[in-house]
Amino acid sequence: MTIRKPVKYYVGVKQILITGGAGFIGSNLINKLIEDPNLRITCLDNFDPFYNSKVKKENIKPFLKNPNFNFIQADIRNFPKLKSKLTKKFDIIIHLAAKVGIGSSLVDPKIYTEVNIGGTQNLLELAKQLKCKQFIFASSSSVYGVNPNVPWREDDRVLMPINPYGFTKISGELLGQVYSKLYNLQFIGLRFFSVYGPKQRPDLVIHKFTKLISKGKPITIYGEGKTKRDYTFIDDVVSGIVATLDYSSSQYEIINLGNNEPVELLKLVQMLEKVLGKKAKVFKLPEQLGDPPITFADISKAQRILNYQPRTSLLDGLQKYISWFKGQNEKSK
Repeated sequence: MTIRKPVKYYVGVKQILITGGAGFIGSNLINKLIEDPNLRITCLDNFDPFYNSKVKKENIKPFLKNPNFNFIQADIRNFPKLKSKLTKKFDIIIHLAAKVGIGSSLVDPKIYTEVNIGGTQNLLELAKQLKCKQFIFASSSSVYGVNPNVPWREDDRVLMPINPYGFTKISGELLGQVYSKLYNLQFIGLRFFSVYGPKQRPDLVIHKFTKLISKGKPITIYGEGKTKRDYTFIDDVVSGIVATLDYSSSQYEIINLGNNEPVELLKLVQMLEKVLGKKAKVFKLPEQLGDPPITFADISKAQRILNYQPRTSLLDGLQKYISWFKGQNEKSK
């Protein structure tokens, strides 16, 4: 397979807007991009109460004194406010802001539609008006749903989402296709697969299990623990996003960013037990509604056009994550 080296798309100083930049993926991405003296980063976040806003504020605290960083608090559903606060010309918009969590989308699908579809359209409209060159959209493996054709390829049109969250991400991709075609806006949708690592959201399984096992408390497994996930370490995902900034060969693309190696939930528990040096107490419940049996990324397209190559095994990634987790606990004492 021939791997194409990305062509440098932008030269000189670049203005980048990152929505949801105070969150898990966003703050790790900013931490990488802020090293480049030719980038000016504007981070937009509304500190959504899905989890404690104190966590997000701590995520961006190291950047606040950097002259190349600017923070704006705003809700992407409020277009007039967005337009009044975001007046400079942005070369790139990296749209990570979204209502997250599959389970929560089953409880209140309406707000997921408002934020993930309406909010995305607001950002695309803003990109059009500001004559932005590139729009990078955080999509999700949830768009594939229960597609049996694994590993999942971007050109497989059999998308079978089984939760409102996945539906909203498909809608974002299609909105991007429309704006790309009509308004000469390059749109890249990146389908993330079970991202984990330092600063991980507290609702995600690796964080929850690590916290509970560390405290000797039981963890909950739905079904028999046979579901498989393509866990992808945050540094690998960030490298894929950064590579996308230099991609210029087409106007519209959808690209998987995964690890290409699904791991069974019970196997994940065993690996956590090994790294933590503690045995998990397991409590089982019936299978969870809206939970796909497997996620599995075909990453050949990302390898070909972005030179993307995940380098972190799950065991190594868990060791890095738990080292960070323990460090956080020491700080809080």
